[in-house]
Amino acid sequence: MLKHLFFLSFFFFISCAPKQTDGWKLVWEDDFNQAGGPDTATWSKIPRWHPDWAKYMSDNEACYDMADGNLILRGLVNPDRSSDTATYITGGVYTKFKRPFHGGRLEIKAKLEGATGAWPAIWLKPFEEEKYPWPSGGEIDIMERLSYDSIAYQTVHSNYTHHLNLKKDPPQGSTAPIDPDNYNVYAVEMYPDSLVFFINNIRNFAYPRIETDKEGQFPFDRPYYLLIDMQLGGVWVGGVDSLDLPVEMKVDWVRYYRKD
Repeated sequence: MLKHLFFLSFFFFISCAPKQTDGWKLVWEDDFNQAGGPDTATWSKIPRWHPDWAKYMSDNEACYDMADGNLILRGLVNPDRSSDTATYITGGVYTKFKRPFHGGRLEIKAKLEGATGAWPAIWLKPFEEEKYPWPSGGEIDIMERLSYDSIAYQTVHSNYTHHLNLKKDPPQGSTAPIDPDNYNVYAVEMYPDSLVFFINNIRNFAYPRIETDKEGQFPFDRPYYLLIDMQLGGVWVGGVDSLDLPVEMKVDWVRYYRKD
């Protein structure tokens, strides 16, 4: 009996202890198991805006769902253009003004449906965005996928890469294979002198701070907010095939770690 109680106590301790991976200690997570939609203390719906990625963003409930422990973001043909004239509507959430991430390791487990013109993305923008407008504050793209691709893109943007067009010294991004029919885990580790990107725990590439007299090469040592969105269409991904819609992006969890 004592041995049995000890085992149960030990199991309870292990199951309740903070999750750790390779020296990282889990300090925050959202597994999307709560009822009533995403936690509004952390997440807000992304509003429509003029860039390609945001031109179909909508607060329409048809673009959002919570099911089986997943946050579901949809892109679909607009079912009612009498009040909203957009051809398509898409769902996206962000932690802007609510939850910053500075340093540490950020992981997102997601499953991406394919569609012609689908452009799901998981990325980071400066928490003090008004103080550091794009691209001066930097952009960290943890995952972008185009249409039916079996690869994902991981990229950084800054004044150095965009305005000065210095994209190869050091390389600003890379691609890596994904399982297009299942969940994949996308991650970035943020250090004062580098960003390191992973897909399914396999290191994809790193973007280091280098010695240079050029402006804005590494603006990434600052707080960022997280965006997760099911985008449609644009110059990069191309046109949308409405016959492929609706398309879904399922997010199983988001986890943020710090060094133990």
